[in-house]
Amino acid sequence: MAAFSQYIIYADESGSPALGADRQDYPVFVMAFLLINKRHYAFDVIPQMQMLKFDFVGHDQLILHEHDLRRGKNDFAFLQVPSVRDAFMARVSEIVDAADFDLCATIIDKEKWRQKRRHLLGDPYENAVEICLESAANALVARGEAETEVTVVFEARGKNEDRQLELEFHRMVTAKFRLATGVLSRVVHQFKWNPLFVDKRSNSTGLQLADLFARPLGLAFLRPDQPNRAAQLLQNKMKRFPPKSYP
Repeated sequence: MAAFSQYIIYADESGSPALGADRQDYPVFVMAFLLINKRHYAFDVIPQMQMLKFDFVGHDQLILHEHDLRRGKNDFAFLQVPSVRDAFMARVSEIVDAADFDLCATIIDKEKWRQKRRHLLGDPYENAVEICLESAANALVARGEAETEVTVVFEARGKNEDRQLELEFHRMVTAKFRLATGVLSRVVHQFKWNPLFVDKRSNSTGLQLADLFARPLGLAFLRPDQPNRAAQLLQNKMKRFPPKSYP
């Protein structure tokens, strides 16, 4: 039995993997894997995130959701006050900047994927997960991990969708070749991978952080000349493993 890894991965996505969706406004699908040391996460990152919530809404049941946060909607209506929004975003930026984690991301250009799909295997979602797994395995090795059991936490999408992804996930981590790259995946095989599907309402700090990262990376890819403070903040987390675009 493999020992548990010192690290855990939280995964989130941005955009739809469906080729016909968001063709004009957001024609990409982004998958982000946040890889973080469990002790650092438990003793440093979680307490800071909890205090952020206590300080701004008086309780810790606020679930960070990039879409609502960005628009100041629903539970984030308090961010419609500019000074409060600035203070809140500054605290989030401080927490992210101070946290020690690797961010492994894949950006699927759906129009290119559409043009080449006859020559590609899998689908955009599977390809994105597969490429992120490869990067995460390399990140684990770089951090001194080998032959451990690694949990990858996904936000649950639905019983059937989660079951399908679980089956595909196990195929990915045991396959001799990657569907997306065709490269022999020895580094992935070093680890025992455990996919876990969790409801957003679980209030997982790791899933909430990952949720904040995926869309800014997609926007930076689509509009490289447009100011993007969130994507800029994440650059230090991706120096060793820059985001990969595909195909």
